[in-house]
Amino acid sequence: MSVVTRFAPSPTGFLHIGGARTALYNWLYARHTGGKYLVRIEDTDRARSTPEAVQAIFDGLSWLGLLGDEEPVYQSTRLERHAEVARELVEKGQAYYCYCTPDELTAMREEAKAAGKPMRYNGMWRDRNPSEAPAGVDPVVRLKAPLTGETTLVDHVQGEITVQNEQLDDFVLLRGDGTPTYMLSVVVDDHDMGITHVLRGDDHLNNAFRQAALYRAMDWEVPEFGHIPLIHGPDGGKLSKRHGALGVDAYREMGYLPEAMNNYLLRLGWGHGDDEIISSAQAIDWFTLEAVGRSPSRFDLAKLENLNGHYIREADDARLTELVLEGLSGVDEIGRARILKGMNGLKQRAKTMVELTENSAFYAAAVPLTFTEKAQGLLTEDAVAHLTTLTARLEALPDWTEESVEGAVREVAEESGLKLGKLAQPLRAALTGSTVSPGIFEVAAVLERAETLARLKAICGTAQ
Repeated sequence: MSVVTRFAPSPTGFLHIGGARTALYNWLYARHTGGKYLVRIEDTDRARSTPEAVQAIFDGLSWLGLLGDEEPVYQSTRLERHAEVARELVEKGQAYYCYCTPDELTAMREEAKAAGKPMRYNGMWRDRNPSEAPAGVDPVVRLKAPLTGETTLVDHVQGEITVQNEQLDDFVLLRGDGTPTYMLSVVVDDHDMGITHVLRGDDHLNNAFRQAALYRAMDWEVPEFGHIPLIHGPDGGKLSKRHGALGVDAYREMGYLPEAMNNYLLRLGWGHGDDEIISSAQAIDWFTLEAVGRSPSRFDLAKLENLNGHYIREADDARLTELVLEGLSGVDEIGRARILKGMNGLKQRAKTMVELTENSAFYAAAVPLTFTEKAQGLLTEDAVAHLTTLTARLEALPDWTEESVEGAVREVAEESGLKLGKLAQPLRAALTGSTVSPGIFEVAAVLERAETLARLKAICGTAQ
């Protein structure tokens, strides 16, 4: 059997991290087994499904590298096929028309509530002749679920689970207006798409037993299931926006790299020994459903940030430069070249692309620089006097390298009776506008002679 998995989001909002992890696990399992991974947009809720939400899902999947192996399927285009299966089930005697009125359903609900039982349809139209139907009621179609015995599913994550069939009621397949329910649509689509493994959140676990009954009623092979525990917040509570339950697009804007997100989401419920940094190739090689934990995992933004810092340090300098330039405006070719040249030093200190972009800006800045309050505080009259001396010494250097600049700074500091930091810190402020940057001698080497001297003279000239 060739494995076929699917990710089937409802486009009623952004692609959240729980959905992204489900997509990742489906993608990885398909890749691990040499199978196929598909995407289906479950957009039958026309009131809540929007084109903007659909696009947001595709944008998120594209960023993470998790688009399907084939063109996506849109559930809304298959409504007639879903209805056709419901009618076929009626003809086979596996489903029936139910003419219950709203008042009768309310009475059932109240009776169950009074008895302390969950609401279940009592089967009052299961074996009645439609000729007894009351006038003016548009019937729904209900599945004839098994009434006795039990249903056992061997779940790849949760293990073997058994449910007594008496707990499964005759659920609705087609509504009174002829539109299919989720339960019908998902089974028909999974069957028609050849889905062999349904991997999804464990909030769908109860649905699996009803869906299995529907598969069997159609004499279709029941797919294998794997129900993944949900993601909780750091405090163990339900994941919410305050914990980080944001759309994937928000994490992109916050400066996370897609490979860091995938690595983090992979480890959020799946493990391979003590390995934390796992490449895509390793993930494909190692991924099995048996290694998915049964307990909810806890989202930890600090861990994600640390992981992201690792991937930034490992990333190609040219790629990072292009990403940085997306966040900066008005950068000319000289500024671009400086940022690229200085990227190795810049990326060692950044944990997000936002931070890296902010820290890179000084390389492309024009004289006079804008100074932070702390940087401005370092440029005292005495400090500027020492920088003036240093400027003349730097101007006379026969060659311009990181080592030669460092030598000149050390000479001036020693001649002036200063500790190195007392000169290096004002120099950092003068060249970057900040008190934080890569090594200041590296900065001078990246800026090169003309720009370094121009920035120093702007400070020294202003003081004079």
